[in-house]
Amino acid sequence: MRFVIISFLFFTSLFGQIIDGVAIMVKNSPITLYEIRQEMHLSKRDVNQSVDTLIRKKLEQLEAVEKKISVTPAEIEEELERMAKLNHMSVDQLLDAMKTSSGLDKEQAKEKIQENLLGQKLYSSIAFSKIQPATALEEEEYYGLHIDEFSHPEIYEVTVYLSSSREDLIAKIDNPMLNIKGIEAKEERLPSKSINPQLAAMLNKIDVGSFGPVFPNGKEMFMSFYMTNKINMITENLDTVRPAIDNMIMGDKRNQVLNDYFTRLRLSADIQIIRLP
Repeated sequence: MRFVIISFLFFTSLFGQIIDGVAIMVKNSPITLYEIRQEMHLSKRDVNQSVDTLIRKKLEQLEAVEKKISVTPAEIEEELERMAKLNHMSVDQLLDAMKTSSGLDKEQAKEKIQENLLGQKLYSSIAFSKIQPATALEEEEYYGLHIDEFSHPEIYEVTVYLSSSREDLIAKIDNPMLNIKGIEAKEERLPSKSINPQLAAMLNKIDVGSFGPVFPNGKEMFMSFYMTNKINMITENLDTVRPAIDNMIMGDKRNQVLNDYFTRLRLSADIQIIRLP
């Protein structure tokens, strides 16, 4: 009898821990507290924004299962090769660049690519009509509104900060006057033509006099760039970047269709919020 009671208490406790770990049920499929905390950590967003992202991802996953849509490892590898070729890199160089610019390791990068491919397949399955190609007027408007994205300096003058502690590096960024042991700093001049496109895109987003994000450098260290100066700004002409603009416009249109679809789906879905972090 004592063994039965102990067993019952053990399984009751275990069951309670499992339930405590579930934060949200989406159509009887769980989102855990751990997943929410991870999303908050990776995206640097608050709990409500992270919950919205995870509910959307869960609805996409469930919709893909219902429509029997999947992404194979071979398709992910093909997409990696396509992206690498587009950026004039090897696959390994592309993965290194993604790690440098976004802090994503190899598996996380593949997960992002899988999500993108799944989104494309979902779009194809729910779109009732083809998206009309971008017109010349749309291209010109997009170019004008996003001119900064098509401008870059010949040289980035930066100070590179390195540390084995992410927390120490964040503390340094929050208060640059602090003298923290173990943080290395070195000044560099980076020609935009000789660095990978992902790194250039990240550096382009850092204002002069500001720090960029903290990310792992792949050598058990963390790094951040401080932008000292941007020398000789160059703006690409419209004809040069027209193919990229077309891709961006078409991507925006696809995302709008998907957003509208999943917004309506969420309104009718059985979603139960049990608890939040």
